[in-house]
Amino acid sequence: MEMQGIKSIMKKSMLGIVAAAGIMFMSPLTASAHCDTMEGPTVADGFKAMETNNVNYVLKWVQPKYEKEITEKFNLSMKVKDLSPSAKVLAEQYFFSELVRVHRAGENAPFDGLKPYGTPIDERVKAADKSIEVGNLSPMEGLIEQEKMPELKERFERVMALKNFDVNNVEAGREYIEAYVMFFKFAEGEEEHHGAVAGHGTADGHGIANAHGSMHETHETMHDQHK
Repeated sequence: MEMQGIKSIMKKSMLGIVAAAGIMFMSPLTASAHCDTMEGPTVADGFKAMETNNVNYVLKWVQPKYEKEITEKFNLSMKVKDLSPSAKVLAEQYFFSELVRVHRAGENAPFDGLKPYGTPIDERVKAADKSIEVGNLSPMEGLIEQEKMPELKERFERVMALKNFDVNNVEAGREYIEAYVMFFKFAEGEEEHHGAVAGHGTADGHGIANAHGSMHETHETMHDQHK
């Protein structure tokens, strides 16, 4: 009975995904940030969580008040994913969409669906990501005004200082994500000084200043397979 219930829930979610996908085909897709894309860091951690059966990989992306909700959706997805290859794809898309939605809710930012692979990303966002990967700000050269570099450097150094946390230390992970968001927002030109950010979970999501919409909007995605 439990498995039948799970299948029913996931089937309904799939109908929502397919319907939303049709809508997304009719409008151009752009993303200045990347936390709501299939190639973004939030979904990357979602894959890690499901591959290792460890929800702690993603809990750093959500506020404490959403931990129970995300953990329940993670457990549901893990039960379904091994039923068949198509169930695996569905379980992943369902969980990733819910994860990003809840992450955006914590930022008081809108969520209009999980964006597919290949969604255009701002060059400054790509460069900020590359800077973290290589451990220096050389990728940002020419993309940000010289007078802003000291502030960017300070934020970057905080990110790097917090980067190597234990995945099971969720609070340390959240501290890293807060620094990460502050660094990216400044790199995108959304903030002029530290006072512009009240902290992760209260600031606007990656430079998007609109309020978060309904918590029960249809879950959207364009991509139907794990690359």
